[in-house]
Amino acid sequence: MRGTHSSWDLFFSTEATKAYFKTLKSYVIEERAGKRIYPITEEVFNAFKCPVQNVRCVIIGQDPYHQPKQAMGLAFSVHPSQTKVPPSLQNMFKEIKNSYPEATFDTGSLKNWASQGVFLLNRVLTVEDSNANAHANKGWETFTESAILFLIEQNPKVVFLLWGRTARNLKSILPNKHLILEAPHPSPLSAHRGFMGCGHFKKCNILLQQMGESKIDWSTRLDV
Repeated sequence: MRGTHSSWDLFFSTEATKAYFKTLKSYVIEERAGKRIYPITEEVFNAFKCPVQNVRCVIIGQDPYHQPKQAMGLAFSVHPSQTKVPPSLQNMFKEIKNSYPEATFDTGSLKNWASQGVFLLNRVLTVEDSNANAHANKGWETFTESAILFLIEQNPKVVFLLWGRTARNLKSILPNKHLILEAPHPSPLSAHRGFMGCGHFKKCNILLQQMGESKIDWSTRLDV
């Protein structure tokens, strides 16, 4: 797949032969022909630029932001040009500050996280303008579950941050339950139910260090 790291080639070539993926691909092409769909085609698989063997942490989102010039193929991340940080990401930044007061957030782009091996994967990878979840139950869930299974087969020692029901539904397919951190979604509608104060960003780093990995710098930077 163009624009993705070669370590994912086997995964993409395998999925491309399956009936569900052919149907999904046709559906997205038809949607783009008559509607405004995010993110742009070239950015849909941005999460897969991270080499499989480099992934250390997985954060699962729901579907892309559905407003113009926001979605860019990484869960919870917006384009560096965006000056407005979406509410869920604002809560994530607040929670990081609880554990790391020195953290700085120069942008809502999470490319700095991705460059450190944080796999930012939405369950659904496309969406219609101003219509959240428009592309749910069209095949993306099968695709992203397959991606997670491929990842853990290639790289089993990965910390999973599962926030909200959509993400937590993946727990049953994951090994190493001690590497799974669960909480409500960081959305303003649910963050107060246990996301705020969960300490996941620090707990993730502790688990990584216990496995001999370096910790993740959760700051964001414009130069990445």
